[in-house]
Amino acid sequence: MRPIFITGIGTDVGKTVAAAAVTEALGAAYWKPVQAGFDHGTDTEWVAARLSHPWARVVPKEAYKLRLPASPHIAARQEKVIIDLEEIHRQFLEIRANLPVLPGQTDPRRPSNIPGWSTPGPGDDFVIEGAGGLMVPLNESEFVIDLIKKLDANVIIVSRNYLGSINHSLLTAAVCKAHGLNVAGWIFNGEPSGYEEEIVDWSGCRWGITIPWTEHPDKDFIREQGERIRMELMMMLYRP
Repeated sequence: MRPIFITGIGTDVGKTVAAAAVTEALGAAYWKPVQAGFDHGTDTEWVAARLSHPWARVVPKEAYKLRLPASPHIAARQEKVIIDLEEIHRQFLEIRANLPVLPGQTDPRRPSNIPGWSTPGPGDDFVIEGAGGLMVPLNESEFVIDLIKKLDANVIIVSRNYLGSINHSLLTAAVCKAHGLNVAGWIFNGEPSGYEEEIVDWSGCRWGITIPWTEHPDKDFIREQGERIRMELMMMLYRP
């Protein structure tokens, strides 16, 4: 199974909430390979505290954990580290190969008798959360988009309603298209804008999912959203 890469149209658009909901919905494994800034805790810790699905797991260690809350290439430079995409890819393959086998063969909540559907078994899904948006630099010459290519991932784009978000959303989709990425669909996080369907149509995608805004995205909220979006997410990712 190709991993699912959660990227955003910018910073602070709700990627971590969306990644937690997707991980919960699919009973997936979650990994944040590059963390820049952790004075208030890491995204990995945040997600781990909010998962309920018995198959959902969090990879506890980032490939690169950098103290400075800045662009990863700047944070890495300060610590005299170079973020190596080959190393991230190597760790991904090793982590996925060594995930524990889970009991059972199929998830009864997943459609299994529809021709053409790909039906992953328990724990087959792997969710990777990116840092910022597609063009965030990871080193002097490579960006988040290059990591997505290296991992051969399906992409879910996270958008949030603010002034300028249509432009940022469509630019993100256009860059994905120009680079030949497979965009499975959108997650719109927060207060509805009224133009989510237009963004989906204009971007050429088939699917868009909305996660409502809440002041306290706690464990109950993530569980409720995972249950609510599960079937739409399955159609987004696996229906031919």
